[in-house]
Amino acid sequence: MIELRAFNTLGGADHGWLNAKHHFSFADYYDPARTNWGKLRVWNDDTIASKTGFPPHSHKDMEIITYVRKGAITHKDNLGNEGRTEAGDVQVMSAGTGITHAEYNMEQEITQIFQIWIQPTSKGVAPSWGARPFPKDARAGHFVTLASGFGDSNQAPPIRTDARVVAATVRAGDTIDYRLTKERLGYLVPATGAVDINGIRVNARDGAAIKDIETLRVTAIEDSELILVDVV
Repeated sequence: MIELRAFNTLGGADHGWLNAKHHFSFADYYDPARTNWGKLRVWNDDTIASKTGFPPHSHKDMEIITYVRKGAITHKDNLGNEGRTEAGDVQVMSAGTGITHAEYNMEQEITQIFQIWIQPTSKGVAPSWGARPFPKDARAGHFVTLASGFGDSNQAPPIRTDARVVAATVRAGDTIDYRLTKERLGYLVPATGAVDINGIRVNARDGAAIKDIETLRVTAIEDSELILVDVV
């Protein structure tokens, strides 16, 4: 089954400095049919104005993956971590027992991010943060792992949950596959382009909620950049 969640049906709010779209219930947006997808709790599509951002705030017991689509995001937290993550790269924050952080767009242009929250498998663990560059040519024509809870990639930052986040770029007309076992769920969003997934068209920034499918067959209708969460 593939449930299409078109971009124009997503919740969200325009705060001026932040234009946010929510694939799942978040903040003042609540849809009882869209509260989570397995352990995937949040997928926010955020556009952040230049020289603005999220001031210091706290999280606990959540795995937070930020995929930068355009521009860059600058991170600072109470553990002493600081870093700037550019378009095409990923940062991972395990909130654990608690972390206070700020995320700012210090660039001269807008920054666009996917902010993905996944519930952890275990709680009460010390918080951590890390970032990793993933050049787009490394994922051309196949999925690569951006973050994983399975220890299956020496390059991808670890997350403390039974999930992985993968990405691919696909040229128009090309097809790639991704294998899910029946007990697992997928949630796929094209950052750009448009694709056909097992006969369902999914446009840029639409969501595709996937279950009971063992092999995803993704054919690019346009040149496309894809992010997929594989979760239980």
